[in-house]
Amino acid sequence: MNGNDIITLGPGLEKPWEITGQTLNTECTPHELRSTLSAPRGSSFPCPECGELCKAHDLKEKTWRHLNFFQHHCYITADVPLIKCNDHGVQRITVPWARKGSKFTLLFEQAALLLVREMPVLAAARIIQIPDKKLWRIVSHYVSESLAKLDLSELKAIGLDESSAKKRHNYVTVLIDLDRQKNPVVFVVPGKGQDTIHQFKRFLTEHGGTADNILEVTCDMSRLFLSGIRKHFSKAEIAVDWFHIVQIFTKAVNKVRVLEAKKRRLPKATRWAVLKNEESTTLSENERNALAELNSMDFFTAIAWRGKERLRWVRRAATPQAAKWRLSNFLLCMAETDLTRSPVLKPIISAIETVIRHRLAIEARCQSGHSNARLEGLNSIFQAAKARARGYRNPETFISMIYLIASPVGNLLKST
Repeated sequence: MNGNDIITLGPGLEKPWEITGQTLNTECTPHELRSTLSAPRGSSFPCPECGELCKAHDLKEKTWRHLNFFQHHCYITADVPLIKCNDHGVQRITVPWARKGSKFTLLFEQAALLLVREMPVLAAARIIQIPDKKLWRIVSHYVSESLAKLDLSELKAIGLDESSAKKRHNYVTVLIDLDRQKNPVVFVVPGKGQDTIHQFKRFLTEHGGTADNILEVTCDMSRLFLSGIRKHFSKAEIAVDWFHIVQIFTKAVNKVRVLEAKKRRLPKATRWAVLKNEESTTLSENERNALAELNSMDFFTAIAWRGKERLRWVRRAATPQAAKWRLSNFLLCMAETDLTRSPVLKPIISAIETVIRHRLAIEARCQSGHSNARLEGLNSIFQAAKARARGYRNPETFISMIYLIASPVGNLLKST
């Protein structure tokens, strides 16, 4: 086997293509190894549409960046012909070592994708020594191509939430398949609200699914999300995740604490103590003393905190029926508490009204075996990737990265 045979194995050349020349330019940095490919005169090439062999004419020189040969940058140059097919007319042929329209070989793009899955795109671009914008174009192409193959015909339960794409209220909405164990993300779109639900419905139809197949949706209590779900997925049962319910009450307790702190002095360590539960193993001695003092002196903050803890008691119910009873008991107890005696307690009143307004969705969550906890966990991964990359130029690049990290697209790319 000679040197040309070894080089031929790299890009996966097929007949009639063969290497006809090689030069190593040592005057530039890094050094450049350039291989020239050509086909014997009179060779026939397959039509890109039907595969029928056709005669070639009108050659055009093209160059592609290939994987490095040792420390040298490697380039492939070839005269690519036009062919005239009886059924599809005149077309430029597709070379076997690169995709149409790309200036990189398939092997180079595959190596680039492997790096992108493991590190920020900017870092990967520095390693393979190409501009990051060109690398993003490679990523976007393969993500779009793989996304087109996604089959959603069996999708029945979805969870959705927004994730921050940039500062100043720039979000993307992420939807996951709640029944998929690994790589559950099936759709990501810029923005949040009712229009994102409509876009997902159209995407679902294009990928073999139907709105009538969606039987359950878990989400937060966003009015725009809820109205969009009721409009476009009328047969789906809406379940509000416990994470968002407890989050609303936790924020309300903190607001009560802030308001009360302006009127009277609160025990030391109250700020962090009221954000935890009584059984928490992370409670310090000062925080335990703060909770005890709050409850003994009947601060308004203690009333709000007890309401939050009673809500956790609802969540710990062993059966859906027990959860419904506990929720009724919780609302009854809060109704019997005189929350109108001070404007300081207005945040808690607002939180209780939210629970009442979404009571049916909360009860549906008690009966459901699904949770948005996975989506919340994935969101932290997305934000960590964004922070590691020091942000992304636009939502589209962030969306491509989400697909690579946590969707079936990542698996499809492995076979590219």
